[in-house]
Amino acid sequence: MRFLMAFLLLCSAFPAWAVHGMGMGYEPKYPAGFSHFDYVRPDAPKGGRLQLSASGSFDKLNPFTLRGQVAAGMGYSGNGFVFAEYGLIFDSLTTSSEDEPFSRYGLLAEDISLAPDQLSVQFRLNPKARFSNGDPVLAQDVKYSFDTLTSKQASPTFRAYWADIAQAVVVDRLTIRFDFKRRNSELHMVIGQLPVFSKAWTQGKTIDQIFLEHPVASGPYVIKHVDLGKSVTYQRRKDYWAADLPVRKGMFNFDEVEYVYYRDRLGEEEAVKAGDLDALEEFSISAWVRRYKGRRFDSGELVKDEIAHTRATGMQGIVMNLRQPRFADKRVRTAIALAFDFDWLNNRVFYNRRARTQSYFQNSADLMAGEMPTPEELQIAARLEQTPALLAALRDPVVRPASSGGTAEGLRKNLLRARQLLSEAGWTYRDGALRNSAGDPFVMTIMIPDRSSEIVLAPYARNLGKIGIELRYRLSDASLIKKRLDDFDFDLAINILGGSSSPGNELYDDFGSASADEKGSQNLSGIKDKTIDQLIEEIVKSPDRKAIAAGARLLDRYLLHQQYVVPMYYGRQFFIARKNYLQHPPALPPHMLAGSWLLTMWWREQP
Repeated sequence: MRFLMAFLLLCSAFPAWAVHGMGMGYEPKYPAGFSHFDYVRPDAPKGGRLQLSASGSFDKLNPFTLRGQVAAGMGYSGNGFVFAEYGLIFDSLTTSSEDEPFSRYGLLAEDISLAPDQLSVQFRLNPKARFSNGDPVLAQDVKYSFDTLTSKQASPTFRAYWADIAQAVVVDRLTIRFDFKRRNSELHMVIGQLPVFSKAWTQGKTIDQIFLEHPVASGPYVIKHVDLGKSVTYQRRKDYWAADLPVRKGMFNFDEVEYVYYRDRLGEEEAVKAGDLDALEEFSISAWVRRYKGRRFDSGELVKDEIAHTRATGMQGIVMNLRQPRFADKRVRTAIALAFDFDWLNNRVFYNRRARTQSYFQNSADLMAGEMPTPEELQIAARLEQTPALLAALRDPVVRPASSGGTAEGLRKNLLRARQLLSEAGWTYRDGALRNSAGDPFVMTIMIPDRSSEIVLAPYARNLGKIGIELRYRLSDASLIKKRLDDFDFDLAINILGGSSSPGNELYDDFGSASADEKGSQNLSGIKDKTIDQLIEEIVKSPDRKAIAAGARLLDRYLLHQQYVVPMYYGRQFFIARKNYLQHPPALPPHMLAGSWLLTMWWREQP
């Protein structure tokens, strides 16, 4: 009898629905007890040093606040909540695999329990988990991290992302529960992305008072050395508690990782060619083709890798600040987009190795809007307020970026159409410039952190000049640009929007009305649209992948119809220059990011 009671108590402590991992609308690929992710080399050799680069400067080691520029390698971005997943310092409750759309597997959490009513989720922590100071990771630390990151002192993006979480509750020493305000199809997944840190890091201060204190967290690395604004070096923890877990096997193989800061991209490029860096991802195709040459490449010391990928790339585009009245008119936004001649750029600058961005979910086939709405999209649309803009988006073919066909005549037609739209919007050409009724000229400024963007912006400025608009591009410090964007003090900005292969809660911060006036949010455009708000709600409460995809297609269709950005282009491969002793597994995960891939899965072959 005593044995039976003990057994029943044990069963009640570990719910029958506790699982090792979850997929968003599908069964996760990796079963309980799996040994390692398929795309890693589980016995990859450990050791050596990896020297990388970053542009500009940094003035803090805290990635969770708006103020300042965080050091490279921390893994999280204070402006725009980009869960890099593979930050070197902070472990999260769960982690993703890079060969599935959106699955989460236990990391700090040994298992996950979603309540039958889907109004709470419970995580049981791994008793082996340790912070870098040797302390165990406890439920109270998880609660502290959540409460800190959703406070007013942290980046507002965290509050938007987890807005539907009512509270974090310590159940026992190793069990934490998150209660939800309402049902949300992915909230139990995205709260697993919570980075966990110790109170010992903040030492009684609020998170916005932490700048150069070394984080006390549970990740695979600690900070070894900081030369403020110039370099930061991370050292692999020999006592890393998760080194042999299936989700970490064969990963984080370098003993040290150092980021050296350069004034601009040209400095980084010259450093890798001189042999001072171990690897560099190049974003300029013209630089890659024309300048990555020399004796080190000829001798085989440096290797050029062109690595195809199929990851979702989102909408890379030029964002217009809708808080300025001149951009409120859709005709003006359309005219500005018509002047961007991608075909000419691709032929003359990109060696025909870029593709035009067509969607906010580029490269996610089931999420990209088709020519006309599907029956599933129409069903969702029927539940929305029937505004003229929505009806037009449903009636008309999906809006695609204008093409010139690479010909002067094609560009001329686009610019004539742009002039007509601007005239209809009340802008007329007189006294050498396009002017509104008050006589103010149409002048736009875009800030750039280095000169690599000039090769794209110069021909765009020429085209805009032909319709009377002056585009000024101004070289500025990266920290100043970040501050201006955080404060929404800009005309135009180059940004990447959307792009998740499983869209959900991040859409509140990307496009939701509530984030439009929240400084530091990802809603740089300042979009305030009830239809978009309703669509985000539809996507977030979707019961399965099919419903999520239908909602995403309709959102994509509507955003494209509204012409909020000038669609630019995306890369179909990564361009990486590396030392020949850096190696990586042959099987490449389809959803990988080049930066995290290099940090997590590469290794150094010993001479």
